[in-house]
Amino acid sequence: MVFANPNAALAKAQTVLMSDAPPLHASVAHQVIGTWHRDWGDLRLAVRHLRQASRLAAQAQAPERESDALAALGVALVHAGRTEQALKTLEQAVALGTGHTRARVLYRRAYAGWVLGRHREALQDIRRAIPVLRQADDVIWTARALTLRATIHLALGALERADADFVAAERLWDSAGQDHDKADLVESRGLAAFRSGDVPLALRLLDEAQERYDRLGTPSFTVSLRRCEVLLTVGLAPEALVEADAALDALKQIGGHPTLKAELLLMAARAALQADDPPTATARAAAAVRLFAGQRRAWWEAHARLVQIEARAASGRLSGRLVADAAAVAGRLADFGAPAAPEASLLAGRIALALGWTADAERYLATAARSRHSGPPLARMTGWTAQALRARATGSNRGALAACRRGLQILDAYRTTLGASELRARATRRGSELAALGQQALLASGGPRRLLAWSERSRATTLSTPPTRPPADPVLQSSLTAFREIAARAEQARSDGRPIPALERDQRLLERDIRSRTLHLRGEPGFDTFQFDPAQLLQELGDDTRLLELIVVDGRVHVLLCGQGRVRRFEAGLLADAETEAEQVQAGLRRLAHPGADARLPIVEAAGRRLEELLLGPASAHLGAGPLVVVPPARLHRVPWALLPSLRERVLSVSPSASSWLRARATEPPPNGRHVFVRGPGLATIGTEVTDLADRYGTTALENDAARVPRVLEELDGATLAHIAAHGTFRADSPLFSSLRMADGPLIAHDFDRLDRSPYRIILSSCDAARFAPVGADELLGLVTALLPLGTAGIVASSAPVNDNAAVDLMLALHEGLATGLPLAQALRDARLALPQDATHQAAGWAFTAFGAT
Repeated sequence: MVFANPNAALAKAQTVLMSDAPPLHASVAHQVIGTWHRDWGDLRLAVRHLRQASRLAAQAQAPERESDALAALGVALVHAGRTEQALKTLEQAVALGTGHTRARVLYRRAYAGWVLGRHREALQDIRRAIPVLRQADDVIWTARALTLRATIHLALGALERADADFVAAERLWDSAGQDHDKADLVESRGLAAFRSGDVPLALRLLDEAQERYDRLGTPSFTVSLRRCEVLLTVGLAPEALVEADAALDALKQIGGHPTLKAELLLMAARAALQADDPPTATARAAAAVRLFAGQRRAWWEAHARLVQIEARAASGRLSGRLVADAAAVAGRLADFGAPAAPEASLLAGRIALALGWTADAERYLATAARSRHSGPPLARMTGWTAQALRARATGSNRGALAACRRGLQILDAYRTTLGASELRARATRRGSELAALGQQALLASGGPRRLLAWSERSRATTLSTPPTRPPADPVLQSSLTAFREIAARAEQARSDGRPIPALERDQRLLERDIRSRTLHLRGEPGFDTFQFDPAQLLQELGDDTRLLELIVVDGRVHVLLCGQGRVRRFEAGLLADAETEAEQVQAGLRRLAHPGADARLPIVEAAGRRLEELLLGPASAHLGAGPLVVVPPARLHRVPWALLPSLRERVLSVSPSASSWLRARATEPPPNGRHVFVRGPGLATIGTEVTDLADRYGTTALENDAARVPRVLEELDGATLAHIAAHGTFRADSPLFSSLRMADGPLIAHDFDRLDRSPYRIILSSCDAARFAPVGADELLGLVTALLPLGTAGIVASSAPVNDNAAVDLMLALHEGLATGLPLAQALRDARLALPQDATHQAAGWAFTAFGAT
């Protein structure tokens, strides 16, 4: 009962002890209380009660009862970090028990072996236990044993065996009524799904397990561990770090659990390392190593030492000792049969290469490369990365490129399983090294056209297909509505100066629910990446249009100039310098948005000239006079390109990739010719153009109470042109919750996924609507990128705050051009040139950019 209904079992056991029970009954009650504290309470109390349970069983001269109590005590001692004492206690329990009882004890010892990382010993014990449990027709303990054996198989990388045991266990649990054990199984199946590469299923099962534990009122630290591991795989390291730290804090509240603390510290170290925080990773990994060593958990200690070495390498502290340490850890992991062994060999080879130790590097990389042909997708990518580094070390650019291509093909196949655009984008981080190695190889021995094709191989790939559309999920729809209501109430409370902590807490909970349900989406079977053909691009560009694709290799910007049937390469400045200058330009534009800042105009223009030198270099002299498409890397998408001197009077558009531009060019406008104009609440002068424009186009503006999210989405679906003036909020922490404020609350990027087709053209006249979060290898998340895969061919939006009056003037001039049939980029260019020459108008013109192809 303690696992079917833990709190009720605890209460009954306490009642037994209050009734002057005989030793045998009191032993059972103390074991129940000890088990409850062992798994969900204070370990010190757990050990005390379980010791008393075994003493009372001995007093009652009941060896089978004593054996069972000692087994439970042994597990508690393992969790308390008292490994030697735990193993002796478990050995004593095995010796005392016979038959059915002994099989249950062997199960406990196998569980202890799994916790300690002694997987082969654990497997022997559980294999001895299962036939006896089956013969006794003990459904509950047989199901537990099968679940544990499956989990051990997972740790050893035997996925098919694990799956078979999980299926068999699930059949038994369906008839057992053990809610907590069933939650454990769901959690373990989530881990199995993750190990096999099915991230959406893993997240769904872990969330289901969490809900089951919550209903039982029991903590679920292992779910946090599993979820952190999944989050790290898809590039959500900051979230994993927050969850691991929160679990550590919660664990401290209930009295420790040193084994769980060590595992959570290891997870936090891995998360900090991925979040580019080597000092924190080093500290957490060192603490984990100390705990694992004290607990005699060699398997776990080896994994913690691997993270410790990775953190030292990330800090730049490379040495021969570090190579030896990494190689030693790789050897230990291989001896354990741990799937992480190739990662450790790759690390040793990478450090050896950096030190110029080519012979040692070859040996370690060859070992790591063996994993490229089998195992889960990410393990095979590790192998192909090692193979690419081997080829590069021997000077074989061709071999390096072939290995990089194979590794990225595995990543592409893996990404097809992900339905959420956020996961697709973030998962590309796993291929960033392969993408960079391919660029280096082509820069050394390939022509500009091949370099362009490779750049497109890993740029804005998430936009190559729409995200999987959410199913008709009433819970998700309800959460979106509730989120809007809470956000609107919080906004009103802020305006009134009232406290909002409770509202903010509710909003965060709803955000988590919406995001979780979105991340559960699986990729659609027909998903296929867009095949880029440089010849097709050159043909589409024709003789007049040029496309500039900027790539970054080893920290330097290279410009690929496409047009007139050829691709040329120019070398420009350093990316770090360009980013610094771009931030200064953004700061200058923010100042120019306020009247009276005319004196700063020459300073901003000078910064634009410096930015051009860094970003375009000698390519600026070869742009011709026709339209220009700029394809920047993700980290440069906030550059106000119209500020650059060579681009100020051009028909200019920006695209996340050349592939994206080609798709936008091929997008046909809807036949209805419907125009939609929306004005959100709380605007001052900005957006006053909406009513005039609606009258000009002969339609009705959605404003005041009519500008509610359901109505706005209904009107936007399949429109030819949409113009939205509304307060915009960019969320760097969660880009797909970036929003436009409507009458009933925020219209967020997730809402656009419900459209059958987003508007063909969209004009967003609010500030910061064109802000993005660079994620993954070279991906972007934000409002604009949420629209592009859904059928929008062209967008006008601002990357910086602008003066309200100047924005209205720009918008009216822009629509004058559109009314004459001009393309979006040309209409924006003409509107920019028609503005007055004062600072606020010039800054507004530079801040707005045309995205897409029309």
